[in-house]
Amino acid sequence: MNSKPRILVKGAGVAGMTACVALAERGGDVTLYDQAGRVGAGASWFAGGMLAPWCEAESAPEEVTAQSVGAVDWWARHVPQVTRQGSLVLAPARDVGEIARFSRRTSHFTQVNGVEIAELEPDLDGRFQKGLFFEQEGHVDPRVALHALFERLLALGGHALLSGAPAPDEAAFDWVVDCTGLVARDRLDGLRGVRGEMLLLRCRDVSLHRPVRMLHPRIPVYIVPRADHIFMVGATMVESEDTGGMTVRSMLELLNAAYTLHPGFAEAEILETGIGVRPSYPDNIPRVTQDGKYLFINGMYRHGFLLSPARAEEAADRIFGQAA
Repeated sequence: MNSKPRILVKGAGVAGMTACVALAERGGDVTLYDQAGRVGAGASWFAGGMLAPWCEAESAPEEVTAQSVGAVDWWARHVPQVTRQGSLVLAPARDVGEIARFSRRTSHFTQVNGVEIAELEPDLDGRFQKGLFFEQEGHVDPRVALHALFERLLALGGHALLSGAPAPDEAAFDWVVDCTGLVARDRLDGLRGVRGEMLLLRCRDVSLHRPVRMLHPRIPVYIVPRADHIFMVGATMVESEDTGGMTVRSMLELLNAAYTLHPGFAEAEILETGIGVRPSYPDNIPRVTQDGKYLFINGMYRHGFLLSPARAEEAADRIFGQAA
């Protein structure tokens, strides 16, 4: 194989876009193709974009934490809009015991009282008396991030086949990196779908500087600030492959979490509801698998933005002969 392999990356979600950039930065001749015709057509478009390895340790295996601690730095090198102001974990008074449970399963946090919460988030002054602050974490708007990676790919000399372009001839490439999520389930054993639901709200009466996780015994909810007083409100996961619209129950739970955080959300404008079904393996750990010249980066579960940089570099190691 020549020193500049021709690589086709299929899928323009977070796994595909991180792979494109990692491979192009190693010197690959990269072509991106997505059958939907645009960047971010799948579940990545509805992600929270939280770069929170320490918070995720509450439910994720140690492997996920170990491989995601560099994610904030990776994204900050590639996307100028990454915010690095930590994560705040809170609970309403009736569920305050959940904070102690969460703290036992995580690390790299400081316990904060009501005064300290108000210093971090002035708009929450007087609303909560106990929480956890994960100072080293960050977040990014997934839609901004995906397009930033796309521009980086083009700047590195990569190519894109989108907007109705015909499927390329895979025989013309030295490597094919498949990042198509559930579309690839006929070639990958064990993939299942995990439904994620989200709202986008615009609320000019509330300001937040960092993601806030509202703990609940059944479904924790996170509220993530974005530009122009927009907030993403999402549930972490629902074990379902249903792609139908959001249920009334789900809508009420998300809206109630936002209102519990701050009553100013009662006047928020609902901009968008979104459903994404995320590909997941039985152990919920993303992986890179190989079949000849085909590499599959799949099973991102709820760790797409956290683990895609590590999985992209793993794929690049295999292609460029640096794997252990």
